[in-house]
Amino acid sequence: MKRFLLTFLMAALFLTSCATHHGIPKNYIQNSTEVVLTQNNFKVIEIVKGEAEASYILGFGGLGKNGLVAEAKANMLASAKLEGTSRTIINEVVEVKTSGIFFITKYKVIVSGQLIEFED
Repeated sequence: MKRFLLTFLMAALFLTSCATHHGIPKNYIQNSTEVVLTQNNFKVIEIVKGEAEASYILGFGGLGKNGLVAEAKANMLASAKLEGTSRTIINEVVEVKTSGIFFITKYKVIVSGQLIEFED
């Protein structure tokens, strides 16, 4: 019985990992353009998102957390195809998922927002 319990505990230790997921309450997204939506002259087109990932071994590797946010936002903007249109992104949200096992930590950043288009 002791062997079974020890084997079970060792398997549980080696086959599990830790993960957290949360939205970032800090203002990582600093836009200098302000969009005022007081009139009904726009429509919501779709939800757009961008992702970026980095892995760290003993704290080394990947990009810094701000670099991941910037990369994820760039991916989101590329998928939105804003150039030459009367579109913009509103209600941006940054989410971070952190997972790790032993000395390896993985960060995944997801930036999402609503793509709107202005009408005449």
